[in-house]
Amino acid sequence: MRRLVHVLAHATAILGGFVLLALIVLTTLSIIGRSLNKFMHADFFDTTLTGFSQFVLDLGVGEINGSYELLEAGVAFAIFSFLPICQLHGAHATVDIFTSGLPDRINRWISAFWEVILTAVIILLIWRLFGGLERYYGNGETTLFLQFPVWWAYACSFAAGVVACIVGVWCAIMRLIEAVRGRDLMAREMGGH
Repeated sequence: MRRLVHVLAHATAILGGFVLLALIVLTTLSIIGRSLNKFMHADFFDTTLTGFSQFVLDLGVGEINGSYELLEAGVAFAIFSFLPICQLHGAHATVDIFTSGLPDRINRWISAFWEVILTAVIILLIWRLFGGLERYYGNGETTLFLQFPVWWAYACSFAAGVVACIVGVWCAIMRLIEAVRGRDLMAREMGGH
C-alpha cells in the first residue's frame, strides 16, 4: 500500500506540474499577444506603417481567447494535484514554536491529531467539490468564451482530490500507528525519507 500511495502522490504532482507549466506558457503568450496588438494600434503604426500593422493584426495577434477560463480551471486542478504530495511528506505549513521543546511522544500524538483533522477537511472539500461537479454536469453550463462544459474542470480537480483523500487517509492511519508505537514510520518534513 505504501508504494501505491507514493506512486499516486508523485504522479499527481507531476501531472499538476505539467499543467502549471502549460498555464505559464499560455499566460505569457496571451500577454505578449495582447501587448503586441495594442502596440500595433499605436498612432505610429496606424499612420506610418499601416500595411505592416494590418498584416500583423490580420495574423490574429492578440490575447488568447479563453485564457482566463483555462487558467481558472488549470490552477484549480494544480492546487488539488499538489495536495497529496504535501500530505505525504508533511510539507504543509506548520508552526512548531511551542511544540518543538515537547517530548517526541507528545509531538507524535499532536502530529496524528492534526493529520486526522487535515484529512477530514480534505475529505469535506472533495465531497463538496463532487456536489459542484454533479450540479454543473446536470445543468450543462459552459464557459463564456471556449464553451467547454464547466463540469470538466470540476471532474479533473475531483480526480486529483480523490488521490488527496486516499493519501490523506493513509497518512492519518500511519501517524496514529506512529503515536501508538512511539516511533517514526513516515517523514516529518519534505525530504526526510
